[in-house]
Amino acid sequence: MAPSSFALASTAASTIARPSPMQYPQSSKEVREAALEMTPQIAQLGVQIDPLDSPHPIPWNWVLTTHTEVSTKAGSGVRYYRSPSLVSPDGQYAAYSRIKMEVQPDLFRSRVTSVMFLENLRTGDLRTISASSPLADNPFVSNEEADMPGIIAILIPVSWSKEGDRILARQFEGLFSTSDASDYAVVWDRKQNRTTTIAPNRNDYSNAVLLGWSRTNPDQVLFRAGELGEENWPLWAVDLDGQTLAAIEDKPLVFGQTITHSWAGPQAHY
Repeated sequence: MAPSSFALASTAASTIARPSPMQYPQSSKEVREAALEMTPQIAQLGVQIDPLDSPHPIPWNWVLTTHTEVSTKAGSGVRYYRSPSLVSPDGQYAAYSRIKMEVQPDLFRSRVTSVMFLENLRTGDLRTISASSPLADNPFVSNEEADMPGIIAILIPVSWSKEGDRILARQFEGLFSTSDASDYAVVWDRKQNRTTTIAPNRNDYSNAVLLGWSRTNPDQVLFRAGELGEENWPLWAVDLDGQTLAAIEDKPLVFGQTITHSWAGPQAHY
């Protein structure tokens, strides 16, 4: 089903600062136990809304609440959000995002950007993952559009591959106070050390929503895409070269364990 009409309003190496590595469960059993232990904290966050009604919601509640609080009390300011961690099936890596909101009194002048980290749980090494989509804040690509006021560019981990050798992330991009919003898929391949950004290669949709890996072909990514106001959005399977095929009876798959630490409750500013 397509989301209802909406407006985004208040109704490789990098030089950025490295967050402190966290302690994660090291075995599959410990990962499962930790996930179960953290379930009550996840419930306390409440139901997450999403501008595109995605099954993998961005922290939209936090964005709206943060703008209201900061603009009311201080007028402007910078706040951060750290996402839960997605641990690979083999327990070797954790992926998480740091989201930055630059609040201005007018929402349409505020900005939300992000960076996604991959942590090697054995060595503690960190690396960053960046998208190459139109509004992505990529340190290796000059992009004037990414510096515009009002942009939203949020990258969050969605799923590891079944073998744990690739990670799939959702790059949500849009503009505040408009209905311009869509998803891109960002895939990092551990063996090839390569990051690829893809979306349905078609011109007959206004909004695309990333769903997960294809059940039919694990090397493809599933999206639903269509026009606002339409009831039924078709499914599309997209490979890493951007080739797009109709996915009539396919289903999305996701892998990995989500670990929510105590500091990820209401998301303290840091």
